[in-house]
Amino acid sequence: MNYTTEQILLWLASYLWPFCRIGGMMMTVVMFGAQLTPVLVRLLLALAVTLAVAPLLPPMPAIALFSVEGFLVTGQQILIGASMGLLSQFLVQTFVTAGQIIAMQTSLGFATMVDPLNGQSAPVVGQFYLMLGTLLFLALDGHLLMIQAIVYSFDTLPVSAGGFSVAVWERLAGLLTLLFQAAVSMALAAIVAMLLINFSFGVMTRAAPQLNIFSVGFAVSMVCGLFIMWLSLGGFLGHFENQWLRLQAVMCDSLALRCEEG
Repeated sequence: MNYTTEQILLWLASYLWPFCRIGGMMMTVVMFGAQLTPVLVRLLLALAVTLAVAPLLPPMPAIALFSVEGFLVTGQQILIGASMGLLSQFLVQTFVTAGQIIAMQTSLGFATMVDPLNGQSAPVVGQFYLMLGTLLFLALDGHLLMIQAIVYSFDTLPVSAGGFSVAVWERLAGLLTLLFQAAVSMALAAIVAMLLINFSFGVMTRAAPQLNIFSVGFAVSMVCGLFIMWLSLGGFLGHFENQWLRLQAVMCDSLALRCEEG
């Protein structure tokens, strides 16, 4: 049996373009996209998912693989997958930002450790919230839902050189503002509590300067900060569910999917 070059290229494109979209998501999604996960592991996971779903996908467009338009299609698939994976990073970074705000307000920001996501030093409180957010993301099968969404997107958003519209990119960028607002609102209770504590120290120092309240204020602020964190952990799951539902809505809207509520 003889195969023409055109047939071989079409067969290769039917696997390469889905691999680019799925691989782009695997390179940026939470846990799998961290620097602690070897690149080879991510590539093998993306390849395994591609080989499993490629025969079920709709036909690829009749575009020459090694052409200008073919390279544009490849770039668009990588952008689509990477942008969906980054949504999960935005979700987790919301709680990292909230933890860093709390750490700075409660004098706990001096304790730092290496962030496994970007390899830079960050406050321990932020890393604690990072671990909680990652564990909840995995416990709620967020990684499986994102893989399912990216596979279904080949039906609602076929492979082409078009990609996302400008409105979709604007909504993805606007999500950063909403998530930052969520981080500030999550840390607002700690900010107000520490403001009242510091205000009390100021009043006591003004009333009795000889007590030298600020000499022990640092230690008291740290203890109060730990107590405030302990009290605020009860609402962590509720905040995570709200942001996860918001992220799902943006993801489904971007990929033109019909997602069930919750």
